[in-house]
Amino acid sequence: MPNQKILYITTEMYPYQEDTNMAALVNKMALKMHNEGNDVRVFMPRFGQISERKFQLHEVIRLSGMNIIINDLDQPLIIKVASLPGERLQVYFIDNEEYFKRKQYYVDDEGNPFDDNDERAIFFARGVIETIKKLNWVPDVIHLNGWMSSFVPIYLKTYYESDTYFKDAKIILSLYNEKDAALDKNIAEKLTFDNISGLKALDNPTIKSFVIESMNYVDMVVKGDEFLDADLDKGFNETATSKSEYVDVDSINQIY
Repeated sequence: MPNQKILYITTEMYPYQEDTNMAALVNKMALKMHNEGNDVRVFMPRFGQISERKFQLHEVIRLSGMNIIINDLDQPLIIKVASLPGERLQVYFIDNEEYFKRKQYYVDDEGNPFDDNDERAIFFARGVIETIKKLNWVPDVIHLNGWMSSFVPIYLKTYYESDTYFKDAKIILSLYNEKDAALDKNIAEKLTFDNISGLKALDNPTIKSFVIESMNYVDMVVKGDEFLDADLDKGFNETATSKSEYVDVDSINQIY
């Protein structure tokens, strides 16, 4: 079914990340939908490992310049864009010196999770939402990949609940076996600042607990990895949300 507006929100995509199932899958899904005549956009964080020169990223001045307030602190939002190498598919990068300049993704050189991973996820989620609105581009389908993107539906159904911009968009969440890590214990205060409370994930805030929580805020949950770890599989089996077992790239448009 061509002529759909499809938004991929992801933490990984080939060739910006290599050797992971998520990165390969998002690349293939986005290209397939793009080549079939759909209007496809991809949003991801501009992690420090992504070379701006190699991939020809450039700042979009008209989209940059907004500030995202997190826990009463203003953080400038920088938007960069690039075409997927060899393709006419645009990838937008959410950037911020404080959150995404570092070379590692989620843990430091000693393997300890960053204290501000929760803030980075909030900033990414809100940055994507605000930028899409500024683009004046209303997606029909929002496909979430990667734990940071799981904050998007939570925000859409709470903080942005009275905003009708995304009211007709269908949200799909793909589940992957990502490495779990604790999130800052003060995340409850930061979410409360945005009038978000009562989440079960706040009892034990981790990367995985927020992915499981977000299953309740989407229209469909899909296995991104064919076999999920025990906690994710339990969450998948218990959710009341519509769900699908693993589907290969050739069949993804049936989900849409």
